[in-house]
Amino acid sequence: MQIDVILGLQWGDEGKGKIVDYLAEEYDIVARFQGGPNAGHTLKFDGNKYILHTVPSGIFRPRQINLIGNGVVLDPVVFRRELKNLEKSGVQFLDRLLVSRKAHLILPTHRWLDAASEAHKGKSKIGSTLKGIGPTYMDKTGRNGLRVGDVELAGFRQQYEALKQKHLELLKIYPEVPFDLETEEEIWFASIETLRQLRFVDSEYYIHEALAAGKRILAEGAQGAMLDIDFGTYPFVTSSNTITAGVCTGLGVAPQRIGRVIGITKAYCTRVGSGPFPTEQDNDAGNHLRVEGQEFGSTTGRPRRCGWIDLPQLRYTIQLTGTTELCITKIDVLNSFENLAAATHYRYDGLESTALPYDLCQIPVEAVYKNYEGWESSLDSAKEYADLPAQAKVFLEDLEKQLGVPVRMISTGPEREKLIVR
Repeated sequence: MQIDVILGLQWGDEGKGKIVDYLAEEYDIVARFQGGPNAGHTLKFDGNKYILHTVPSGIFRPRQINLIGNGVVLDPVVFRRELKNLEKSGVQFLDRLLVSRKAHLILPTHRWLDAASEAHKGKSKIGSTLKGIGPTYMDKTGRNGLRVGDVELAGFRQQYEALKQKHLELLKIYPEVPFDLETEEEIWFASIETLRQLRFVDSEYYIHEALAAGKRILAEGAQGAMLDIDFGTYPFVTSSNTITAGVCTGLGVAPQRIGRVIGITKAYCTRVGSGPFPTEQDNDAGNHLRVEGQEFGSTTGRPRRCGWIDLPQLRYTIQLTGTTELCITKIDVLNSFENLAAATHYRYDGLESTALPYDLCQIPVEAVYKNYEGWESSLDSAKEYADLPAQAKVFLEDLEKQLGVPVRMISTGPEREKLIVR
């Protein structure tokens, strides 16, 4: 058996949660492989809206096992809040939600460091969600981190205190920011007790045994490929590998175990925070996309920057991820546009290219667009591909041709049932 992968091909917020929820029925296990509570996967069904930050999006399917892999960084406070919301919704999860012992814990002082570091950067800030993600991954690579499995050990409190003291020393170099450590610690340790109620596993063994037993596994990515620490728009990136390679390190599997790679992209493009965005529309079109798409961060509430779909960028991430099929989301947001556009090339340094320049963050890049006729009608009645307006099919088929990957799914609204499968 192989592991299928679902990940975002843009700067995050592509609508992965809904697609994972839909696909989960086909799988026995849904596994998150990277990221932390800076991710926000939104799902909408039965008239209710749910936002998940750490829990895999397969949790709402009653049969599936959901695994938080070793590549994830976990904040016990945010995690406990998620679990309480699941309980209120009547979701049974105690026997279906597993946590890797090797996943790293976000401490209160990680969040404090994140806020102090971002304040210190001033105008150079990268747009951190201030969830402590970066400092936690820094401790992981610096071999100082505290892991989920450590809560089972006798010396856990001593490990915690040692790491906290290191953070307090680091905080002396940054400007003061308000933070009530005593209160935050009290909440954190109470949340650790909630975490202890779940089943901890050595996820690399668990995954291999499941594959040997013929179980079907779906790996769920967070954020998007353009935020990858190695291949994204550095330094305006996240702290983990968001591409397919992250599945191998984030779950403990070999590359040959990867099967389908389902890449998710919006029918347009968005970005939160600072960093380059070649197709950004800081105008009426961008504002219209923001309003129609309700483009405000599910984790931070910040308004997202909006623009047209960027094909050079998508070719880049398709190449990096080995995407085998595409899902186009939020095409309904384009319903009221008379005309649409897609970037096909860039102009920079006096040349025209389809490649992203190394110094994308430093040089001006002009997007070259192809225009399309809009359909100016609702897609609510479209249940099959044939039901879509002719203009929508022209747009989708041209994207498919230019990207060289088949479009298998088209999301026509946020609800679970508004999905066309080809």
